Amino acid sequence: MYPFEYHLPLSQSEALDACQGDSRYLAGGQSLVQAMKLRMSASERLVDLRQVPGLDSITCDHEGLRIGAMVRHAEVARSPMVQQHLPALAELAAGIGDPMVRSMGTLGGSLANADPAACYPAAVLGLGATVHTSSRSIAGDDFFTGLYATALEPGELLTAITFPLPQRAAYVKFKQPASRFALVGVFVAQGKDGVRVAVTGAKDCVFRVSEIEAALSGEFAAAAAKACTVPAQGLLSDLHASAAYRAAMIPVLAARAVAAASAR
Repeated sequence: MYPFEYHLPLSQSEALDACQGDSRYLAGGQSLVQAMKLRMSASERLVDLRQVPGLDSITCDHEGLRIGAMVRHAEVARSPMVQQHLPALAELAAGIGDPMVRSMGTLGGSLANADPAACYPAAVLGLGATVHTSSRSIAGDDFFTGLYATALEPGELLTAITFPLPQRAAYVKFKQPASRFALVGVFVAQGKDGVRVAVTGAKDCVFRVSEIEAALSGEFAAAAAKACTVPAQGLLSDLHASAAYRAAMIPVLAARAVAAASAR
C-alpha cells in the first residue's frame, strides 16, 4: 500500500474541505482498501466518512424510500421499513458478499465504486432512482457512465439515494461462487411509469434491456421475458462466463425475477 494522509471529519463541510486534490472518500472500505493494498489504487489522502452525521438514515415519504449513503448493506437487508416498502431491495442487500462485507460495506460506497458486477447499480437503474450529492441530484439513468465510472465530480460527496416504490419488483442474480458478485444479475420493476429491466455483471457497467421491457409491458409474465433474445455482442466474456452464456442467462434470470415479483 502506498502512503497516504488520513482524515476523520465530523461534518459534511469538513469532509468536503478535506477532499481536495488527490483525495478519496472512504465509506465502508470493502473495495477501496483492498485495491489500495494491492497497489491497484492510490490516493494522497483518504477522507473517512464514518463519523459524518446525516448519512446513515432510512426514511420513506411520497417520493419513495430515501437511504443514506453510509447505510450498510446489513442495515438495508434487516430494516423493517425497507422490508415493508421495497422488499426486493432488502433481498438484494442480503445477498451481497458475506457477513463481513454486509456489515462493513455501504450503499454509497458501492455506487461510487461502480463495480460492473455489483448488485446495487441494478436497483438504481431498475427502479429509476435518484442519487443525491452534496451539490445536486442525479437521475439514476445518468449516474453510471462506464467501467468503474460515474457522473460524480472530484470531491463531490454522495449523500443519499431515493428509490421510487414500484408496484412490484424483484432481483435475481447468478453469482460467482467465490466473490458472490453477479456473473449476471437482473432487476425487474413494474411501476407507474411502466416496466424497467436492469442488468449488472454482463457489461462494463449496468444497463437496461429495452426488448425485455417491451415484452413485459405487453404482458408481465415470466414466459414473456424468457421468450426474448438478447444479443451477445458487447457483453463481457471472461474465464467465468462467455458473452454468449451471459446473453442466454439474461432472459432466464429476468423470467425468474418476474415470477418472484408476481408472487409477492
